[in-house]
Amino acid sequence: MTGHPQHISRIIAGLVALSAMIILLSLFIGPVSIPPAKIFSGLFDGDDAVSVIIRDIRLPRAFAAWLAGACLGAAGAGLQGLLRNPLADPGVLGVSAAAALGAIMAIYFNLAAIAFWATPIAAILFALAATVILYALGAGRVSTARLILIGVGLSSFCGALISLAMNLAPNPFALSDLVNWLFGTVANRSFDDLALAAPFAGLGFALVLFSAPGLAVLTLGEETAASLGANLIRARALVITGAALLVGASVSVAGAIGFVGIVAPHLARAIAGQNPARILIPSALLGGIMLASADIFIRVLPFDQELKLGVAAALVGAPAFIWVAASSRRMTS
Repeated sequence: MTGHPQHISRIIAGLVALSAMIILLSLFIGPVSIPPAKIFSGLFDGDDAVSVIIRDIRLPRAFAAWLAGACLGAAGAGLQGLLRNPLADPGVLGVSAAAALGAIMAIYFNLAAIAFWATPIAAILFALAATVILYALGAGRVSTARLILIGVGLSSFCGALISLAMNLAPNPFALSDLVNWLFGTVANRSFDDLALAAPFAGLGFALVLFSAPGLAVLTLGEETAASLGANLIRARALVITGAALLVGASVSVAGAIGFVGIVAPHLARAIAGQNPARILIPSALLGGIMLASADIFIRVLPFDQELKLGVAAALVGAPAFIWVAASSRRMTS
C-alpha cells in the first residue's frame, strides 16, 4: 500500500540502487573513451592518466551533481510540507537566486580567494535570509498566487543585483566565473569542493528530517496541529534553517539550479504517497537521480560547447512546473 512504512523502505532501497547505477554510469561518459575494464581498475588502483580521469574528474563530478540535486529535492519537500503548497520550491520562491547572489558576491569581491569557505558560507547566509523574509511576509498563510508573486519579486531583485555584478565585472575572466555560477555547472569539481559542502548538506538534511513529525501534523492545518500539541515554531525553524543550508550547499557545489526542488517532491508523492514526512528521503534521492542524469545527458549532446547544467535542468523542469501548476488542485487565488 502506498505510504506504508515497508513500501517506503522498498522505494528508498530502489532509489539508492538507482542512484548508485547513475553515478557508475557517469564514469563511462566523457570526451575520452575508456574501456570498462580500465574504468573499474582506475577507480580502485593506479596513478596513470585513466585513474586521474576517473577518480579526480568524472567521479567527483557525478557526486557533485547528485549531491546538489539531493539537496534541492529535500529542501523542496520540506518547504512544500511546511507551506502546505505543492508549488513551493527554493527556486520558485527566490531562495536559490538569493543563494546564487551570495556566492556571486563572494566571487565578485574576491572573498573566495581570501578564504576557501567564503563562497558556500555566503550562499548559505543569503539563502537563510531569503527564506526568513518569505516566511516573515506570511508565506505560510497567503494564497499560492501571492506566494509566487512574492517569490518572483525576491528572485527578480536578486537577479537584478546579480546582473549589476556581472555588468560591473572588472575583466572577462571574472565575468566567466560569474556566468558559471549563474547558469550552474559541476564541471571541474573536486572532492575538496564536496568535502566543503557535505557538512552543510548533512546538517540541513538532518534538520529537515527532524521536522518530519511536525510536517505530518501540519497536513491537518495549523490550528488543529497546535491543538494536538505540535510545536509549530520548532517545525518552522527546522525547515527554514534546513532548507537554507541545503540550498546553500547545492549552490556552493553546482551554482544556481532551478525546478529540481519542485519536480522531485511531486514525483515522490506519486510513488510514496501524500504524507510530507515520508517523502523527504525519496525526494532527496529523486532529486539526486534527476540532476546526475541531467549531467550525463548534457555530456552526450553533440554540441561543441557543453550545455550548462542549470540550463538543462530548466529546459526539462520548466515544462514540468507548468504541468504541476496546471494540474494542482490546491492552486487557489
